[in-house]
Amino acid sequence: MMDVRTVELFTSLLALVALIGGLSYAFVSGVVSPQASIVAEIRRLSLWLAWFVAAGATAGSLYFSEIADYVPCRLCWFQRICMFPLAGILLVAAIRKDRNVRWYALPMLVAGICLSSYHYLIEWKPSLGEGACGIGPSCTDVWFRRMGFVTLAFMALSGFIAIVALLFFQPNKSQEVDEVRNQSSPFNDSLLER
Repeated sequence: MMDVRTVELFTSLLALVALIGGLSYAFVSGVVSPQASIVAEIRRLSLWLAWFVAAGATAGSLYFSEIADYVPCRLCWFQRICMFPLAGILLVAAIRKDRNVRWYALPMLVAGICLSSYHYLIEWKPSLGEGACGIGPSCTDVWFRRMGFVTLAFMALSGFIAIVALLFFQPNKSQEVDEVRNQSSPFNDSLLER
């Protein structure tokens, strides 16, 4: 069985990869032609990648609470409420190739970003978190800080940001219509006639 400190480091690196990858994709998709091979490939896989981030965040969260025995604070629970359903919703969207999932996921993503940003802030500035937590572990407690700045709240924030980048940074509408036209299906033809 893996050492908890090794898992902390591994998940911290995954969070950084998700954050940097998501932000890079968001930047590159706005600058580089959408037909560029890397942008096109990431776009093609974006629903699966978003699901992978949500599933990884869910698995990591469960590992830390159920195996490493890190007791979640109140803000951790609220972040879980935002992330855990995304793993299921994004899996169904990836299987169905439903790009409109971004609008169903948006409320949970916005809430998750706000909660994890605040949580990360009060980990560094505990005086701002007075009253944030009730009974149980304090929301200002930090279980670990890898590389000097990666905490559980930072990992959650990275996951939410990466999912937003993967779901919302897409080609413009005319490119999506061209894609639909290139698919041969009577259903798609009827959509284009509207």
